[in-house]
Amino acid sequence: MFDIFSWQHIVILLVVALVVVGPKDLPRLMHMAGKWAGKARDMANEFRKSFDEMARQAELDELRKEIEELKKNNPITDIANSVSEVQAEVSKPVEMEAAATEAAAEVLPEAGPEPRSGEFEVTSTAPASGPHTP
Repeated sequence: MFDIFSWQHIVILLVVALVVVGPKDLPRLMHMAGKWAGKARDMANEFRKSFDEMARQAELDELRKEIEELKKNNPITDIANSVSEVQAEVSKPVEMEAAATEAAAEVLPEAGPEPRSGEFEVTSTAPASGPHTP
């Protein structure tokens, strides 16, 4: 705290203050000097705290900005977007094929159970005419 003054300088200042102010008013003078030093210390601490808070806030703002830039320019996000686009393109033909299969299933009548051995399948159409062999 007293890096500027050595002990010899401090003793000289106290002796001069004792001679100039006098022994009666010296305690009051020291009390006022102590209050001023305390106020100066409090103001310095408050300034240091506000300066540290501003520095922290600036660092946080900078970090937020970097995070936003990383989110925007993230290669993983680009890859995920391109994969989702490819999946959408691949799923379109699959969906079209599924729709075509459903449409074909609606047109064709439902097949019954398979005939057992020795049984014939009954159909509503006439058999094709062709050469008969005796």
